[in-house]
Amino acid sequence: MKTVRVGSRFIGEGHPCFVILELGVNFRNMPEAKRLIDKAIEIKADAVKFQTFHAATVAMKGAILKDGRGTVDQYEEFRSSEDRMTERFQSGLIQYARSKGVMAFSTPSHRKDVDLLNKIGGIPAFKFGSDDLTNLPLLKYAAGFKKPVFLSTGVSDLSDIAEAVRTIESAGNESIILLHCVSQYPAEPSDMNLRTMQMLQQAFDYPVGLSDHTEGVAVSIAAAALGAKVIEKHFTLDHNEPGPDNFFSMEPGPMELIIGGVREAEQALGVPFKKVRRSEAPMQVNFHKSIYAVEDIRPGEVISRKNVEILRPQKGIPAKYLDILSGMAVRRKVKKGSALQWEDVKR
Repeated sequence: MKTVRVGSRFIGEGHPCFVILELGVNFRNMPEAKRLIDKAIEIKADAVKFQTFHAATVAMKGAILKDGRGTVDQYEEFRSSEDRMTERFQSGLIQYARSKGVMAFSTPSHRKDVDLLNKIGGIPAFKFGSDDLTNLPLLKYAAGFKKPVFLSTGVSDLSDIAEAVRTIESAGNESIILLHCVSQYPAEPSDMNLRTMQMLQQAFDYPVGLSDHTEGVAVSIAAAALGAKVIEKHFTLDHNEPGPDNFFSMEPGPMELIIGGVREAEQALGVPFKKVRRSEAPMQVNFHKSIYAVEDIRPGEVISRKNVEILRPQKGIPAKYLDILSGMAVRRKVKKGSALQWEDVKR
């Protein structure tokens, strides 16, 4: 697996899972945006992400979308958020996040958005949503700036992803992170097919993660347990607020559980090698079993299942040797309740 550097962080094998909180436009003004950034930092996100778009370069007028809220006019919804797409506002978001010590970047939807983000500066990467996976001209243009590219892969098959990857590579950019995604809002856990991440890893050798649109905490944690190198999750202060993403975004409490669960899952993964762990070594004697005399055994008496039993703790001959010992005589008296030792046995 290739390792990709994003800002000061490395994404790939042997590096911590990179948790991105997608803030999108889950705020109505700068004070709300700053509170959202502050809360993301408080619950220990690695990065926050915004969206950069203009309705006229995203959707046709009258374009309809059906999601968990019902039928939505995409053009009007994008247009209603354009007050947060000005250079001044977008720059304020990025600069505030950076001043607080958290990485921040955005999802551009057009060449003009890419240019705006580059003009603002300080953007360590681009993220492209599943809707632009097949927008090869945009991917190639953005890739030419040699910034790492996070690429969601919803509503696609392997050939679509391969074409997108080749397009980015053709611009001389091999800093690619693929995000498995199911483009439903919200997505059902039963539809997530998380093992797709393993297939993508094998097919492309780039770091693979998950862009998670489910409403619960389990799927992101399960993805981390399967080895996801990135988790992206929509984040809001109140999912009852109006807006395109608030209704399926995670609030701070559940989001904190996800981040904590991701950290525990990646720590639990370990390495593909089995040995007694240092933490369990003290239990080895107490948990394993030995062969114990359940009555006094006199010198010369034969060991049998009548006078011995397998019991905890392992303070003598291990249990696995019972068949070997059966029929052998003891050389000295073994008191009831004593663990047999090798020196007790005639060999």
